[in-house]
Amino acid sequence: MIGFEDISKELERCFAAQVQSTADWHATEPEDATGAEEGAELKNLKGLVLAQHLMNFKLWHVEDIARRKDVGPEVIADCKYRIDGLNQRRNDFMEKVDACIVGMIAPMLPPVADGAMLRHNTESLGMSVDRLSILSLKIFHMREQTERTDVDEAHRASCRDKLAVLQEQRADLARAVLELLDDYRTGVKRPKVYFQFKMYNDPSLNPQLYKGA
Repeated sequence: MIGFEDISKELERCFAAQVQSTADWHATEPEDATGAEEGAELKNLKGLVLAQHLMNFKLWHVEDIARRKDVGPEVIADCKYRIDGLNQRRNDFMEKVDACIVGMIAPMLPPVADGAMLRHNTESLGMSVDRLSILSLKIFHMREQTERTDVDEAHRASCRDKLAVLQEQRADLARAVLELLDDYRTGVKRPKVYFQFKMYNDPSLNPQLYKGA
């Protein structure tokens, strides 16, 4: 039977996998998420985390293209559609990460005393894992800026300073995630899965789509 310590160690492996995959995927980008099996089992967590990370990876590069000024409106429109689709899948996987973690820890949570006020965090573990994913991308690309040879030293020095801040922020957030997991273990806080319910991609909820139809 798994325990909180097992989940904590697996999360740490997931954090390291985000960093490694960021480098690997810049060499060979996967077409789609693989190994993202749903269910409240420890073996599924890494696959879901990396599937969500892949959506952020793809989003990063499409967002870069969308900022170009030397392409036609059809390119920007295509980027917009791709961004919407990727962002929807990113949020879907974020919720699946939460569901996986909450499903695993729910049987181990201490009972709630009668009349006790349940405390919740401002964001879920899945949302925090998403922020770690984005920070790993920022760190990779900021490090690239520190290694450029087509810019002056002032640019590289500025980027080295930013890189150090990003690395510190990611380390702080990773520690905070594990501390939140410990809060669940001790009963200080209670986990939930929070759903985004994105409306703009749903033709039954976006008035521009259902009225247009």
